[in-house]
Amino acid sequence: MVDRFERFSFAIFEISRHWHKIASEEMERYGLKGPHSVYLLTMHRYEQGVTAPQLCELCGKDKADVSRMMSIMEQKGLVTKESVYQNRYGGVFRLTETGKNAAEHVRARAGLAVELAGKDMTEETRAIFYQGLESIAANLRALSKEGLPQEKEN
Repeated sequence: MVDRFERFSFAIFEISRHWHKIASEEMERYGLKGPHSVYLLTMHRYEQGVTAPQLCELCGKDKADVSRMMSIMEQKGLVTKESVYQNRYGGVFRLTETGKNAAEHVRARAGLAVELAGKDMTEETRAIFYQGLESIAANLRALSKEGLPQEKEN
């Protein structure tokens, strides 16, 4: 069991490390860091725009991170914020044309990275793998919220 845990932990760590390195390299052209890619790709799916609370939920980030990232992306001309209040709290973030182009570029590059990373896998294996990852993520999310039980359930 320990061997399986170590293999799992190391593989997840290595995937994450290399993925973040690739994302960082791709985001350099926009003067941004790798974590900005998550926001670009998420916002690209929502042309009507998204609020800060929605971004928190969709990206799994807290309000401070969303605020900081959106501010940076606004300064870079990738995002606009349409505020419904004079004090600038609330409102909807939308990608600018430059932001849409950047998101499409990053999306294509991320797709290429995933395709090349899984090149040795059949479509069936890939589908099973992604299903397994989704299941593990959902179970770990629940365990992190509820806490790890004292005893293994049968």
